[in-house]
Amino acid sequence: MTGRGATVVDRFRLDGRVVLLTGASSGLGVSCAVGCAEAGADLVLAARSADGIARTAELVGSLGASVLTVPTDVSDPDQADAAVAAAVERFGRVDVLVNNAGVSTARPATRERPDEFRGVLAVNLEGAYWMAQACGRVMSPGSAIVNVSSVLALTTAGLPQAAYSASKAALLGLTRDLARQWGARKGIRVNAVAPGYFATDMTSEYDPSYVEQLVGRTVLGRAGDPVELTAAVVWLASDAASYVSGQTIVVDGGLTIA
Repeated sequence: MTGRGATVVDRFRLDGRVVLLTGASSGLGVSCAVGCAEAGADLVLAARSADGIARTAELVGSLGASVLTVPTDVSDPDQADAAVAAAVERFGRVDVLVNNAGVSTARPATRERPDEFRGVLAVNLEGAYWMAQACGRVMSPGSAIVNVSSVLALTTAGLPQAAYSASKAALLGLTRDLARQWGARKGIRVNAVAPGYFATDMTSEYDPSYVEQLVGRTVLGRAGDPVELTAAVVWLASDAASYVSGQTIVVDGGLTIA
């Protein structure tokens, strides 16, 4: 809801919006899907795991959202185009893109194979670009893109994650450039979030001692609750952030200032 009659609280709502969410099969993607549904959005859920997005669809459908699932490998530009085309066919538009799909490796730099490095960039950076490109062709003024980066774009955290860190840092540059290209010309806002440590499927294999030292570096002294990141994503997607573009919102409990 926008306009003179909209209250501040109204502006945080996503009623009538169509949100396309990648990486929607697990972890923070599920939390984001639930949060967008709670804010009133309909959802297009994209991920490589058809079973995973089906489970997420059942969850958000129980909240009253209309849901479309589209198995998608975002590293393939044709599949990115097909996901957006499916969204438009079902709902008539895409109002919000949340680029959440991501993969990681933890290889020492001298032992990381070219295919491993390129595979991370293909999903985390190129995939975000292909999805944004496809959405940018069909989005109307007032639409929003939220790229999920990482605090590893801004700092280090003790593990050898050159490919992941490079991809997430590059995503911040992509965010600024697309915001500049599409702001006045298309009326599309583009922002990023940089999460700190949140317990997810991707982080479940971390050694407990590593998690302990990471949390110990965090100013708030704890891991993040997924809903705390979801709230930032919903804000950036909503009219509450209608004058925010080209920015990176760090959601890390103070990790990057420690």
